[in-house]
Amino acid sequence: DTNEAVIEITMMGPTMKFTEDEIIAVTGGDLGAKIDGKPVERYRAVLVKAGQTLSFMGMYGGSRAYIAFAGGLDIPVVMGSRSTNLKSKVGGYEGRKLGTGDEIAFRAPASWLPNMSGRVYELPSYGAKEWTLRVVMGPQDDCFTDKGINTFLNSTYTISNEYDRMGCRMEGDVIEHKNGGDIITDGISFGAVQVPSHGNPIVMMADHQTTGGYTKIANVISVDLPVLAQCMPGMKIHFEKVTVDEAQDLYCKEKEEFDALAKTVQVADEPGAAERTQCTHTVNQRHRTPRHVTRQHLGDDGKERSVRGVHGRTGNHQQRIRDPEVVCAHGPGANKGEGSNQQQRPDKQLAVLQLVRRPGNDNHRDGCRQIRYG
Repeated sequence: DTNEAVIEITMMGPTMKFTEDEIIAVTGGDLGAKIDGKPVERYRAVLVKAGQTLSFMGMYGGSRAYIAFAGGLDIPVVMGSRSTNLKSKVGGYEGRKLGTGDEIAFRAPASWLPNMSGRVYELPSYGAKEWTLRVVMGPQDDCFTDKGINTFLNSTYTISNEYDRMGCRMEGDVIEHKNGGDIITDGISFGAVQVPSHGNPIVMMADHQTTGGYTKIANVISVDLPVLAQCMPGMKIHFEKVTVDEAQDLYCKEKEEFDALAKTVQVADEPGAAERTQCTHTVNQRHRTPRHVTRQHLGDDGKERSVRGVHGRTGNHQQRIRDPEVVCAHGPGANKGEGSNQQQRPDKQLAVLQLVRRPGNDNHRDGCRQIRYG
């Protein structure tokens, strides 16, 4: 279901302990996902058994990963969405990042899906340090001189340290305006390229503001936005002009691929295929110093039990991306206008995901949230 929430991870992932069988898929950048220490292939449906642990070792290509759950996360629907707005502290899990001891239930955990072997998508690579982003010019490209537009399309820009889910500021050759970079405030779309009076571009990302008063020279096309989301400060960016028709053709081609995959996975497959799907690949190992934490959780019999979990620490990154983020977010193409506040709850009692707070908060202890149905 494209309306389901996923868990988004930035830079350094958490450790998650499963207390129910569940089918997941890890997508996005390669952050070294492992299940019980064994590498797991991205962009493929994988069965995680009760008691197993999903962890992440570090960045090997890209900076953000996403975890989708076949059973759906038991997260409240707010304004038609299960996603989190961190700035407004609305939606998702209490409107905040996930932390130590948090537990989230699945609404309908799944240990088998039709055609498990066909639930795979082409594996993208995000290892490059230099990227070309295609753009449609406008809506205020007429506010720039010919020299300014030529500079924008023929220069190399460097992603600055000022890069988060709201926007990506770049540094490079100054883009020349005709009469300054201020305009009457108007709407802003995902991927809009603002150019304030200082002349450097700022690409609006997923959590962009709804309106703004700076000139927008172009808009990054939809199919290239995931590439920029995986970039890091210091990477090089080029902008390439395309027409609206070309952008729409690329979007339609991508949508057709997704639609074809959706049809493929509906082909019947026998139960047990999920257990036979071993999806591993070789990745470089990153040193981790294990640290143990103990939490209470609910067993299948409804009684509280102690669980001893492990997570490690990795080196700090110096960019102003600041802290790694673990948030709930909508998947691609989600329709946030649908849904209600009524949650589906299975008959059996579940306590399924136990998460560890990001590295750097060793002395912090959250109380374990107990999930009870009745």
